[in-house]
Amino acid sequence: MSVHPESSFSTTVLALRRAGCVFAEDEARLLHEAAASPAVLASLVARRAAGLPLEHALGWAEFGGRRYAVDTGVFVPRRRTEFLVVQAAALAPPRAVVVDLCCGSGALGAALAAASDTAELHACDVEPAAVRCARRNVGELGHVYEGDLFHPLPGALRGRVDVLLANVPYVPTGDVALLPAEARVHEPRVALDGGGDGLDVLRRVAAEAPAWLAPGGSLLVEASERQRDTAAGILRAAGLTPRVLVSEELYATVLTGTRGTPKNATPQVTRPAAAPNGPVQD
Repeated sequence: MSVHPESSFSTTVLALRRAGCVFAEDEARLLHEAAASPAVLASLVARRAAGLPLEHALGWAEFGGRRYAVDTGVFVPRRRTEFLVVQAAALAPPRAVVVDLCCGSGALGAALAAASDTAELHACDVEPAAVRCARRNVGELGHVYEGDLFHPLPGALRGRVDVLLANVPYVPTGDVALLPAEARVHEPRVALDGGGDGLDVLRRVAAEAPAWLAPGGSLLVEASERQRDTAAGILRAAGLTPRVLVSEELYATVLTGTRGTPKNATPQVTRPAAAPNGPVQD
């Protein structure tokens, strides 16, 4: 509970509005709740007003109704990615073996484990800061490894993975400079830049995925609306059966690539949104 007077709250709101924060009152409330003293509050407000993402200032992000630690310099899980986890939970069979590639904070894998009957959870990321953060969030739910894509995973997982989450970067290199400063300046470029057309990392993941998936297991990835057809072609070329799923509410596009017939339920499908204008979003 905030211990700061209303006058201080109003001052915080004004400072955040001047810095361009659209949801200044909501952010001010969270900052006040997080601050143990006026000095801590002043530091938090100054850092946020200087452009630090709110989640980095607070030290956590809300994802799927839960709070997950997000350290400075670690990719912040997006609300739209909750749609990917919902689809993954629909596809996960009982006692599923789950892998979370490019795990960042580990929020996706941890959220899926909390929402489904997960027997094993394995997560990995190439960024040391992300790995440290993911280990805090995953805790006893599973194991977190440091390394590039599949490389650090135990070989015993080959052919056993039921659900392969891969929230790979998909912003084309030329669009990275157009992203909001909060992402461009404060999140690792490796978590944003997907190469020339934004799909380079997806190609690498898709090429190896069939060897790791169990029969009926599925790879799930995000892409932009305008990348969906190319991304589906990449999954198909890798020997996976692609499907495109779209949430208009969250403005999210998820692709699944299944090895054979999915083991579990038919995923939720929503009506496709119109193709966006402007740069591909992170």
